[in-house]
Amino acid sequence: MTRRLAPFQAATLLMLCAVFSPASAGEGEQPHYNRINLSVSATDEIGNDTLVAQLYIQKEGRVASQLADETNRDIEWAIQQAKQVPAITVQTLDYHTSPTYHKQSQTGWRVRQSLRLTSQDTVAMSQLIGELQQRLLVDNIRYKISQKKRDEAENRLITQAITAFKERATLVSKAWEHTTYRLVRMDINTSGSAMPRIYKQRAMMESDALSAPALEAGKQTVRITATGTIELQK
Repeated sequence: MTRRLAPFQAATLLMLCAVFSPASAGEGEQPHYNRINLSVSATDEIGNDTLVAQLYIQKEGRVASQLADETNRDIEWAIQQAKQVPAITVQTLDYHTSPTYHKQSQTGWRVRQSLRLTSQDTVAMSQLIGELQQRLLVDNIRYKISQKKRDEAENRLITQAITAFKERATLVSKAWEHTTYRLVRMDINTSGSAMPRIYKQRAMMESDALSAPALEAGKQTVRITATGTIELQK
């Protein structure tokens, strides 16, 4: 048996449901006023302290296995030369074998392998590169900042950027005739403008002793940007 409610009872029940029901999504959010976005940066010129050189050996001919043997011998020779210098780290890179063509007909094979050298000893690196050019070609040489030095610079610049952000926030608050502010959010971003000296060797020379490349470390611009939102307070 279904029991029907009197009109006033139904109205009372509807009112109670409205009072005690959960708030709808977004209903409890408070409007925000007096919020201002700010962005400041701290930069410094940091001297490059790590030299990275990439060299390669490339041979062409009709017999792929013979080219591979010759390439492997030259790369092994270069590795042994590099291992004699403790200040230099050596790493082999990609090894490629590909066909060569002339007028859409295969004429032979090309074998190539690269080597990467890394060091903070510029003099030793320059001398070793000069020796390795007896058999290898220089693809490129570039400078970079070591991770330790970059971390130290970034930590210092983060402190500077945050200090500058606080000063800017205080200035803005006073300009709007507010006594203080509340930090709502902040993002810290890092960027660097690399300006390495690039050296490229275009062709192998016939001389057994090539001169070592002249190298200049240069500097990079490291930048820390602090972007955030403040809320002015009375």
